[in-house]
Amino acid sequence: MATFRQIYKVINYSSSVRTLSTSTVRTGYNFELSDTQLEFQQLARKFAREEIAPVAAHYDKNGEYPIELVKRAWSLGLSNLHIPEHCGGVNETVFNGCLITEELAWACTGITLAVGSSELGQAPVIIAGNKEQQKKYLGRLIEEPLVAAYCTTEPGAGSDVNGIKTKAEKKGDEYILNGQKMWITNGGVANWYFVLARTNPDPKAPANKAFTGFIVERDFSGVQPGRKEEMMGQRASDTRGVTFEDVRIPKENVLLGEGQGFKIAMGCFDLTRPSVAANAVGIAQRALDEATKYSLERKTFGTVISNHQAVAFMLADMAVGVETARLAWMKSAWEVDNGKRNTYLASIAKCYGSEIANKCAADAVQVFGGAGFNKEYPVEKLMRDAKITQIYEGTTQIQKLVISRILLDKAKNA
Repeated sequence: MATFRQIYKVINYSSSVRTLSTSTVRTGYNFELSDTQLEFQQLARKFAREEIAPVAAHYDKNGEYPIELVKRAWSLGLSNLHIPEHCGGVNETVFNGCLITEELAWACTGITLAVGSSELGQAPVIIAGNKEQQKKYLGRLIEEPLVAAYCTTEPGAGSDVNGIKTKAEKKGDEYILNGQKMWITNGGVANWYFVLARTNPDPKAPANKAFTGFIVERDFSGVQPGRKEEMMGQRASDTRGVTFEDVRIPKENVLLGEGQGFKIAMGCFDLTRPSVAANAVGIAQRALDEATKYSLERKTFGTVISNHQAVAFMLADMAVGVETARLAWMKSAWEVDNGKRNTYLASIAKCYGSEIANKCAADAVQVFGGAGFNKEYPVEKLMRDAKITQIYEGTTQIQKLVISRILLDKAKNA
């Protein structure tokens, strides 16, 4: 199997090619993937269907972290896609990253999260790190199959970022970090973390001045990952709380500057929410595929159930959802790759994609009937896996808040 990097080298896919493709797109929308993108897609599809899908049920049942698959994906170049070239990465587009994510998610979103969620932890360093920070922390992820984690959520502060209580106090050339984070993907396996902490002691300080972003190494004294959470779905993901007790952080590990953390943390979502949407579309596509196949095999009243209009119309509705949700992530990824602010479309893609994933998974269970409620069939797992897409990286309600605010601001300023 050719690796992503081998494909990358063969076609010399550089930033200059991206500039050329951007000018081409301006002549009108193009809904056809390039030959290079098709190669990337086929690489991810082959890995997903031959190596992930056969073991997905095992990892779902046992809740184990799929370290061998993470290493395998790393060796094929299917992770760390957006790391800059000066760190040894390929600096791939968000669009192509999402293309790969959707293919992997078709097989198992829990394993996909283990393979790809490091990119959320990397994002703050990519968008706000200086060259030294990037080389040190992103470079090591290229050299070894290591992962990073993004630490903002706390037991009492999820969507309400202003409620963060983790604090970092400056003492000389260091910061002393104390606090607790919760629901941290890769919490127990990360080599390093992006941590958002309050550095302004004034409780009335606005969010854009109150918080600072830090790079915190797992080996720093005082970093304590908690127990692995028993999740309803996506159980292969290593999700834990992480406690920080008097952790000494050198000033060199501050991202961008004191008080800049909120801006960095929120800016990451423009890059990563399209990927969450693509992840959701992978679930929806798998649900449609399984339901369609089953409808052509299962018979009732003397005929296969696909001949019953009630079932056929459910499949049609699922197909409409899959195709439109896919277009949503594609447009949001295209925008950010072309230097446009994609907050509005990224939230739409994430919001809509997660709703479609849940609807398609539930409808697939319905098509399967009683068998769909049984763990021996794949659709019940899809239904459990789909739910979290409405919650992590901003709940559906937060996405609607973002969408409505931007929509209304545009209308007021029109």
